[in-house]
Amino acid sequence: MNLLITGGAGFIGSNLIHHIIDDARIVKLVNLDCLTYAGHLANLEKVSGHPKYIFEKVDLRDKAATVRVVEQHAITHVMHLAAESHVDRSITGPGDFIATNILGTFHLLEACRGFWGVHPSGRKFHHVSTDEVYGSLGATGLFTETTSYAPNSPYSASKASSDMLVRAYHHTYGLPTVITNCSNNYGPFQFPEKLIPVIIQNVMVRKPIPVYGDGLNVRDWLYVRDHAEALWAVLDRGRLGETYNVGGHNEWANLRIVELICDTIDEFMPQLGGNSRQLISFVPDRAGHDRRYAIDASKIQKELGWTPAHQFEQGIRETIRWYLDHQDWVKTVTAK
Repeated sequence: MNLLITGGAGFIGSNLIHHIIDDARIVKLVNLDCLTYAGHLANLEKVSGHPKYIFEKVDLRDKAATVRVVEQHAITHVMHLAAESHVDRSITGPGDFIATNILGTFHLLEACRGFWGVHPSGRKFHHVSTDEVYGSLGATGLFTETTSYAPNSPYSASKASSDMLVRAYHHTYGLPTVITNCSNNYGPFQFPEKLIPVIIQNVMVRKPIPVYGDGLNVRDWLYVRDHAEALWAVLDRGRLGETYNVGGHNEWANLRIVELICDTIDEFMPQLGGNSRQLISFVPDRAGHDRRYAIDASKIQKELGWTPAHQFEQGIRETIRWYLDHQDWVKTVTAK
């Protein structure tokens, strides 16, 4: 396959590239990324010289450039991860989310439809989405692939819209598509604006750790390398026209995660003085803050044999250690 990964310089995309680039079925791996604040080629230093790897600095909002990449590299498979993804930013500046997540997806769909034609055998378009499109759960229940969409932020609304476009292109034009909706990821290379790296960095420099509301909003957490394995399984074996939910069966309240990270850093770095929990600072809740997400991942487990390999307690320790050992990377990406 000639594989196009969009957003490959970001958190999940770079981990995905590291995970799959040596697979023998990949002839060419093209990373399309416009290198916003959250995209960094430093994430890909170990593969930058790989004979299969090609980087294209292209913005999906540029339709002509998107078409050129698909046609020039004779793309046969797409894993579409490029997206604006930070909920707080979507609240203060929704325009970028509409343009990138909806219009950018439209341009990519059109590029593939035009190049693959009316008989796209041996092709696949994998759209990578989020569990946030389903809205908020109560104290019980799980999101399934048939849960109705009920997005509550500009970010999740833009992702829900892109999901609907992908679905429509399959049913209207016969484009060979699959969709995955995943729970919260954690692990190496996550930009320090998301919850886990923010906590780690604030503890390191002894700054207050902001916790929204009462801190009891619940998320299902998945180690990013497990997500990469699931994405590859869906591209490889997923049924066309289907959606697969990807989750870790691992629910944690935000406050409990903050406390766990504080305690782990106190263990790893006693020279900081300990008692990092005293840095926790409750702040007014975020607008439209969903109370609970939880994924039923039984479909991908039954059909494709995927289950997460990492237990959260071990994965979070490895993640904390990675950030402590890669402070030069943190300084580089935050300076940008």
